[in-house]
Amino acid sequence: MVKQHLFYPVRRDVIGFGLGAALVASLPAAAQAAIRVSSEDQEEAIMGTVTTKDNVEIFYKDWGPKNAQPIVFHHGWPLSSDDWDAQMLFFLSRGYRVIAHDRRGHGRSTQVSDGHDMDHYAADVAAVVEHLNLRNAVHVGHSTGGGEAAHYVARQGQVHGRVAKLVLIGAVPPLMVKTPANPGGLPLQVLDGLRAQLAGNRSQFYVDFASGPFYGYNRPGATPSQGIIQNWWRQGMAGSAKAHYDGIKAFSETDFTEDLKAIAVPTLVMHGDDDQIVPIADSALLSIKLLKNGTLKVYDKFPHGMCTTHADVVNSDLLAFIQA
Repeated sequence: MVKQHLFYPVRRDVIGFGLGAALVASLPAAAQAAIRVSSEDQEEAIMGTVTTKDNVEIFYKDWGPKNAQPIVFHHGWPLSSDDWDAQMLFFLSRGYRVIAHDRRGHGRSTQVSDGHDMDHYAADVAAVVEHLNLRNAVHVGHSTGGGEAAHYVARQGQVHGRVAKLVLIGAVPPLMVKTPANPGGLPLQVLDGLRAQLAGNRSQFYVDFASGPFYGYNRPGATPSQGIIQNWWRQGMAGSAKAHYDGIKAFSETDFTEDLKAIAVPTLVMHGDDDQIVPIADSALLSIKLLKNGTLKVYDKFPHGMCTTHADVVNSDLLAFIQA
C-alpha cells in the first residue's frame, strides 16, 4: 500500500502567498535557486510512504521532473531526510529528480521495534527504489547512510540499470568498531558510552552531540549555529529511541569490506580530515583501497557534518562528479 501527498513546487507557493522580491533575496542561496526553478520544468513534489514486506511504512520525498536523472540521498544517524535540505534544493534547482527517505524508526517512518540493521535498511531502500522505478540513479550516503547506500548498491542496486554512481560522505565503511583485524577502530567502550548517554537522557545527549563534535563546534574559533544545532536535535527527537539505540550497533559493527569490493560503479569518497565522529584514517582511507572504481577527495579541517557546514563546497563537488 502506498500513500502519497502532493504539494506544489516552491515557486508556486511563493507566488500564491505573495512573498516579495525582498524576502526572496533574504533567503539562503540554495533556497533562492530552488525558487528560480521554472514551474514548467518540474512536476509537483511528492511526499508519501511505501510499505515494506515486513509491514513497515517508509516515508519518502520525491521532488522534481520524473524523467530527470534521480539522485537518492541516505541520511546519517539519528537524523532524517530533512538533513539533506541544502543538497535537495540545490540539485532540484538544476533539473535533477531528488529522492530521500526516512530510515525505519527515524523521522516520519514507522517506529518499529526490530529490523534496525543494514540488511533491513538496504531492503527498505530497495522498496522505495522499486516503487518509484528509479534507474540510472546516483546514490549519496552520509555517515550511517553511507553504509546503507554501499550495502544497497553492492547487494541489490547493480541490476537492471538501477545505479549509475555512488557517493560516500563521512561514511562509516569499512568497519568502525575496533577488532583484532581492525586495530584503528573505535573501542567498544566508546560505543557503549553512546548507548548509555542515549538511554540516560537522549534529549540532552543530542544537544551536546550537535553542539560539539558533529559539526566541529568544539574546535577553537568555531562559531556554533543555534539553528543548525536545534535542527539536528529536532530531527533526532522525531525518531525512535529504540531505533537509535539499536542503530549504534548497525553503523559501528557492520563490516562493509565485501560490499566495497563488490561495488563496480564509479564511487566518490568524500571525507573531512577533522571528522571526529568517523575518523578518516579508519574509514575513507581504507575504503578507497577496496573499491574497484573509487576516487578519494579529502577536505582540510572539514567536520563530520560537512554537508551542512560546507554545503556550497560539497554541492559543487557532487555536481562535478555526477556530470563527469
